[in-house]
Amino acid sequence: MKFTAFGFDQRLLEGIEASGYDEATPVQEQVIPLVLNGSDVIASAQTGTGKTAAFLLPLINNILSSPLNHQSITALVIVPTRELAIQIAQHMEGLSYFTSVSSIAVFGGGDGNAFVQEKKALSAGADVVICTPGKMLAHINMGYVKLQGLQYLVLDEADRMLDMGFYDDIMRIINALPAKRQNLLFSATMPSKIRELARKILHNPKEINISISKPNEKIIQMAYVVYDTQKIPLVKHILHQKEFSSVLIFCSSKLSVKQLNRELQRTKLAVDEIHSDLEQEKRESVLMDFKSGKLNILVATDILSRGIDIDNIGLVINYDVPHDGEDYVHRIGRTARAAADGTAITFISQKEQRKFGQIEKLLGKEVPKAEVPQEFGEVPEYNPAAFVRNIRSGGNKKPFRHKNNENKNRRTDNPKS
Repeated sequence: MKFTAFGFDQRLLEGIEASGYDEATPVQEQVIPLVLNGSDVIASAQTGTGKTAAFLLPLINNILSSPLNHQSITALVIVPTRELAIQIAQHMEGLSYFTSVSSIAVFGGGDGNAFVQEKKALSAGADVVICTPGKMLAHINMGYVKLQGLQYLVLDEADRMLDMGFYDDIMRIINALPAKRQNLLFSATMPSKIRELARKILHNPKEINISISKPNEKIIQMAYVVYDTQKIPLVKHILHQKEFSSVLIFCSSKLSVKQLNRELQRTKLAVDEIHSDLEQEKRESVLMDFKSGKLNILVATDILSRGIDIDNIGLVINYDVPHDGEDYVHRIGRTARAAADGTAITFISQKEQRKFGQIEKLLGKEVPKAEVPQEFGEVPEYNPAAFVRNIRSGGNKKPFRHKNNENKNRRTDNPKS
């Protein structure tokens, strides 16, 4: 479906064209008409499906076509992280470039000048405010935020916000809003706590479900079963075997990020790191270098597992197995975006086998195990069920292991084979 078919204001269509959009994605095709018609919406969509434009476009159009209270905030978009707030604000700026619709991102970690700018916008009124819960609540508590004319509330990545402990902050913000408003809730998953939140804030919502908890079919998934000490050498081997447009490497700890980044920099690769120990200005600088292509390898914690909007990431490496299946889907969803293909590689150490087995169960299929090159030596056998039995029996038996290219056709679920 072409964007011209939605009946958007011509000024908005100019911004859509300038942003390079032509055909609506499935989530956009389903959500946009509902928002334009004034319905509350609860939408579950796979990461990278275009849900940001699915709510920004109708909001901008409605603001352009309706008489509004310009002394108040019109639309409030609440997101879990400052990175996502910045990304959505940039997206908003591009789409609304040819319009008079104003917007501002409100998040923690800024300097005094940022606070002054935020206070001015929130007290004078802005069309669209994109914010993190804690920072927005702090402004509201100071008494100058103009919310009396608010018409739209958007909760983006609601599951992530609840996981991060923002439920109370969100409810305090909602209690400060006018009761009559349009509500849009977007979540990658729909656990019971999201359903409960939806019942509290949505009114007769229309529900949209797009590919819940399943990776994009265009992603080539594979895994290497290795010892922890083999992970860094294997990363180096992979990165030197083939040149990728952009590579995103996820680690589960800041220590691993720092160690891996240091080792890769020694090999003269264009690489940097991003994690919560860095100052916000440094994080933004590194991310901008990665987006512009100055860096083609970025090592990160899960701070970037959602929300980074780069369409040409050719390879995602899970240096550590993600915490659960949902995190796995979000991580590898950074590649194969838009019309591109992509590859996702996961390293599985001995202690991570059970966790990866659970991820495969959620996916409904096994992720192919690639053969580790011979020069890396002996590697563990992949048998998550046996590893669980070993843990439960006290850990006296060593996990099964094999040598590369030796007995590779043996059954992995039989220690006697």
